[in-house]
This record gives sequence, C-alpha cells and structure tokens, in this order.
Amino acid sequence: MDNNRNKKNSKRESGREKIVGGKALIVIVIVCGTLVYYHCAYRDASLLSLLSDVLIVLLCSLAILGLLFRQLTIQVPVDPLEWQISQDTANSIVAWLANTIGAAESVLRVAATGHDKRLFFKVVICLYILSALGRLVSGVTVAYAGLCLFCLYMLAETSESISTIVSHFLRGRNDTTSEQDIM
Repeated sequence: MDNNRNKKNSKRESGREKIVGGKALIVIVIVCGTLVYYHCAYRDASLLSLLSDVLIVLLCSLAILGLLFRQLTIQVPVDPLEWQISQDTANSIVAWLANTIGAAESVLRVAATGHDKRLFFKVVICLYILSALGRLVSGVTVAYAGLCLFCLYMLAETSESISTIVSHFLRGRNDTTSEQDIM
C-alpha cells in the first residue's frame, strides 16, 4: 500500500515539475518576445540589427566568462567546439525541411491555379484580412500579439485549474448539443 502511495506521489511530483517547467518556458518566451517587440517596434530597428545585437552580447558574455574561468582556473566540462551532430540527424533535419517546403509549395500552387475553389477563396480572404490588419497596425505588433495569445494558450494548457474549467465548459456545451440533436 505504501508502494502505491509512493508511485502516486512520484507521478504527482513529476507532473508538477512538468507544469513548472512549462510555465517557466512560457515566461522565457514572453520575455524574449517583449524584448524583440521593444527592439523592433520602439527603436525602429530591423531584425538583422536585433540578430547582430544578440550575437554581440553573447560573444562578449562568453568571452568574459572564458576569461573569468581561466583566471579562477576552472575547467569547463563541455567544449562547444567539439559538439557534432550525426549524419542521420542532419539527414532527418534536411528531409523534414524539404518535406515542409514541398508541402507548402504544393498548397500554394493549388491555390494559385484555382483548381480548388474553396482553398483559393480561403487564401484570398486570409490575405485580405492580413492586408487590412497591416494597414491598421505594424507587422511587429501583430506578431507580438500572436506570441502573447500563443503563450496564453500554452499557459491555459499547462494550468490544472484552467484546464478543468475549460473541460467543464466544453462538457457543458457538448451536453446541450446532444439534447438539441435528440429534439
């Protein structure tokens, strides 16, 4: 009996660790997204300047850490220059990228030729909505709002209390639809 309790407690603790890890990831994504939004929208800088700023900061901080470790005679356990990926991993990454680009190209070709009228009109409506939205706000603002909505969705998925509320709401909606189907 104690063994079952220990198993349940360990499962519960691992579930909590996953939730905490998921929430930490969401916070990191929000902070990074906010910094990108600030850099691109308020400073009117391009993504290329953002990338160069990030690389400069990383290079300087790694150089400072390297000098500090050398001064304190601390051995770094892993040398990033020795990191390598296997040939199979590289092939699978390239194959995934090729399949994704090929699928997108196929969908866009079908939409552009007009063979699938439903897909064609979906693409036209989406492009029209994006065009109208682009006239109202900048693209960086739209991307940041999308990032915030995505993070809220991920937070709702990882939170137990929100998940139970959503499942209760959806279960209530499904119950009403089944009653309407009977009538």
